[in-house]
Amino acid sequence: MDLPHTRSGPQYWLGTAAALGAVVAGAIALAPAGAAAPVADGPHAVPAAGAPDPAGIALPLDCAGLPTKVTLRFSADTTGNGTVVTVVAAHCDAQNGTPPDGLFVLGTGPDRKPRITATLIRPGQNLTVRKLGLRADGAIHASVDGYSSPDAPRCCPDLHETYTWTPGPDGYSRTVTVPLSQV
Repeated sequence: MDLPHTRSGPQYWLGTAAALGAVVAGAIALAPAGAAAPVADGPHAVPAAGAPDPAGIALPLDCAGLPTKVTLRFSADTTGNGTVVTVVAAHCDAQNGTPPDGLFVLGTGPDRKPRITATLIRPGQNLTVRKLGLRADGAIHASVDGYSSPDAPRCCPDLHETYTWTPGPDGYSRTVTVPLSQV
């Protein structure tokens, strides 16, 4: 049985195209003059090209003449207010061993040059950042390896933790998650 509402002929498709065209035209007409492309509400990742560049700043690492190496990074608007930052994990580029990382948040200064707006991990904490990312709520999330004491062999980190920094009006607040196997 062929019902009239189940047949699609040229009149159906012309009507559908006209309706779709009207919706698109209405959306364009209602957009404010000079409106830019829509920006995601809330925290979101942004392309590195539009964010502070870590190459344009001397990171506070005591490398004794060695170059610094950025190992992990991402750029984002962590608060959803349009302020773009770059989060970088970096260490001295030593040829052997595992030098500790520093984890820094870079913003843009009044002169439009990158500057450090927050230090999340100091190199003196002897941590290595293994994973780094942005959560949907704008929190910075990192998996780190470290040492339980100065006596722990430097070949074998025995602490494996997850750090989360949540942006707030007074900076970032940190929470630490320790695997049950370490408790």
